[in-house]
Amino acid sequence: FRRVRRESSLSLSRSLKMAQSVLDTMPGAATGTVLLTDPLNFWDGKRVKPRQEKNAEPVFEPATGRVLCQMVPCGAEEVEEAIESAHAAYLKWSKMAGMERARVMLEAARIIRERREKIAKLETINNGKSITETLVDIDISWQTIEYYAGLAGTLAGQHVQLPGGSFAYTRREPLGVCVGIGAFNYPFQIAAWKSAPAMACGNAIVFKPSPMTPVTAVVLAEIYKEAGVPDGLFCVVQGGADTGTLLCHHPKVAKVSFTGSVATGKKVMEMSAKGVKQVTLELGGKSPLLIFKDCELENAVKGALMANFLTQGQVCCNGTRVYVQREIMPQFLEEVVKRTKAISVGDPLLDGTRMGALISKPQLEKVLGFVNQAKKEGAKVLCGGEPFVPSDPKLKGGYFMSPCVLDNCRDDMTCVKEEIFGPVMSVLPFDTEEEVIQRANNTTFGLASGVFTRDISRAHRVAEKMEAGTCFINNYNISPVEVPFGGYKMSGFGRENGQVTIEYYSQLKTVVVEMGDVDNYF
Repeated sequence: FRRVRRESSLSLSRSLKMAQSVLDTMPGAATGTVLLTDPLNFWDGKRVKPRQEKNAEPVFEPATGRVLCQMVPCGAEEVEEAIESAHAAYLKWSKMAGMERARVMLEAARIIRERREKIAKLETINNGKSITETLVDIDISWQTIEYYAGLAGTLAGQHVQLPGGSFAYTRREPLGVCVGIGAFNYPFQIAAWKSAPAMACGNAIVFKPSPMTPVTAVVLAEIYKEAGVPDGLFCVVQGGADTGTLLCHHPKVAKVSFTGSVATGKKVMEMSAKGVKQVTLELGGKSPLLIFKDCELENAVKGALMANFLTQGQVCCNGTRVYVQREIMPQFLEEVVKRTKAISVGDPLLDGTRMGALISKPQLEKVLGFVNQAKKEGAKVLCGGEPFVPSDPKLKGGYFMSPCVLDNCRDDMTCVKEEIFGPVMSVLPFDTEEEVIQRANNTTFGLASGVFTRDISRAHRVAEKMEAGTCFINNYNISPVEVPFGGYKMSGFGRENGQVTIEYYSQLKTVVVEMGDVDNYF
């Protein structure tokens, strides 16, 4: 017994060392100083070196433009290994009681909470957003795992009484191996959002991060292992479209949950359809924010800033079409421009910074192109919309821009119709409630919406008429884990967060029990 205990404690100390190796360098790390060399793939309970390095792609630190690490995409053999590893873990995990799974998940949540500052720092270095925001993201991550741990022991079916003492019951069962495909804007949080409900239901998950942000999902994998999940339960495979295609087509994958663009979402759905796999799609948005003249103006201005400038504007549910009732347009614009100009742009690891760098140089150029296009179409730039060079010399190669407010916008402008995915707010006047609802819904997107008003009847009337998966009343961009999140129309389907997500990571079996004789028609 003593020898077994000693071996298990040695194994635990090895996993502790593994899980903390990258994070232990974080307290002393500064922007522009980190270089990562550890393998970024993870299956069979360990980091896995790529089979070959020939297709390596550089991963850049957005704040400096320097190379942070190399991402080597997984090929068919590696994807096969990861999925086999996940399937073996699923066979063990799915047989455990929900309360057993809950204990392991709660331990993972505890470890994340304990290391939140280190994980947030690594996330900021890879992603470019301010440390103030990433700390919130990491907190949401452990809260998500904790929440679904609480649901793991509650999974239950229904008992239905039938004539003659017969009865039926339903069982909620796991799907098997699920695939999660993440986006670059919330790398660690999306990995938690997809893995927590999947694991609570008894599934294994193979996660593919965005090729631009491959670093922190592996840390989550190590933490899950340290918490006690079976080896392979949460695997990480790196890569772009080719790796994603291999995952979507694999016959042992039961479900694909994708966060990203509409165009890629369509491809994921098409590929998954060939294997009749379940799909959750959380896609883009061009969400409307309606500000009525009877609003609390201070809150409406703060709401508009939160709806446009979080994560450098790289948020799918951002309220980037800000409709303001004509009577208060001058006051709103004056205040929102004043606040936007005051946003501190710079080193994302500094506590005082409120906006970091965009994810990549091409993304920065794309967003600046949208601003130039808006000017050509008649929009007026009230502030920002230009490349920004911080005074710190080490940030001169970073992908910064000044947050932008556009006035004189029309519904037919490119900046109002298309998702920019950058810090650009388009402001439009409106006169009546009926008119603005019609304009707000005139889009192929339907992820989110918002309304600021003191009129309680109007607030609920507008919420009911918005063709979107979420409507925020007198706030914007808050995402409690208890509340479902997902889209209407081309913004996708399925939900993340909330109790309802259990239905998207499980399947229902009906069992019919006959207590009498069989009726014979023959």
